[in-house]
Amino acid sequence: MIVSGLDPSGGAGIQADIQAITSLGCHPMPVLSCLTVQDTRNVYNATATDPEIIRQQLECLAADAPIHAIKTGALGSADVVDVLVDFLAEHPGIPLITDPVIKAAGGGDLADEALIARMKERLFPHAEIITPNGIELALLGGDKDAARAAHNLLEAGCQSVLATGGHGKGEEIINTLYSHDQEPLYFCIERIGGEYHGTGCTLAASIAAGRASGLSARASIAQAQNYVLRAIRHALKVGNGQPVPDRGIPWES
Repeated sequence: MIVSGLDPSGGAGIQADIQAITSLGCHPMPVLSCLTVQDTRNVYNATATDPEIIRQQLECLAADAPIHAIKTGALGSADVVDVLVDFLAEHPGIPLITDPVIKAAGGGDLADEALIARMKERLFPHAEIITPNGIELALLGGDKDAARAAHNLLEAGCQSVLATGGHGKGEEIINTLYSHDQEPLYFCIERIGGEYHGTGCTLAASIAAGRASGLSARASIAQAQNYVLRAIRHALKVGNGQPVPDRGIPWES
C-alpha cells in the first residue's frame, strides 16, 4: 500500500512509487494523500486530501486484500498522519517504510511545522525504516551532523534511520543505516552525474516492495539501491529540471 502525493510531472510521488513497486514484482495499492503543483524543477503548491476519504480508503482496502507492506511519502497534513496512525494501530505487524518528505529538491515546501511534528511524534515510532535525505535528517534530528541527528531520532522512538546520501558529493553515494544497539551499516553505490527527480521516492518504494516480497530489511535496502542505480543509468530528460530515473526498465534481481 502506498500513501503519498501526486506529482503531475510523473517524476516523483505516487507515480514513482507505482512504477518502482510494479517493476519489482509487487502490486501497488495507491492512496492519494495530497495534490501538488509541481514540475521537474520545484513544488509550487500543495493541498491535502480529505482525511476522512483516506480513512475510508484504508479501511476498504484492508477489508478486501492482504497488505504486505506500507510506504508513505508526502502526507499533506497532520490530520492525515492521525488517520494513518489509527489504521496502523488496528493492523499491527505490517512493515512501514516512511519517506519523510519535507521539501522538494528545488526548495518548495511539502510539509508545515504541524505535519513535521506529528510525523515525529506519532508516525515515526511505527516505521520500520525512515529514509530522510541529508537536508531532512538535519531538520528532523536537530543536528547538521548526520550521526548525531540519526541518534536523536532513534532516541525519540524511530526503529531505524536510513540516511540517504544522494545530495552529497564524492564518487559514491553512501546510504547509512542507523539502528538501536548496532554499529552503522553502510550501503555504497556509484554516483552518476548530479541529482535526479524522484530518487528518494523510488528508493523507499523499492525497499517496501522488498519487504512485501519477504526480503529482510537489509536485503530490501540492497535490492532497492541496485534498482535505483539501474534506473538512474537510464534516466529520462522529461522537462527543464532534474532528469527522471527510468523506473520502467526491465528488472532482474
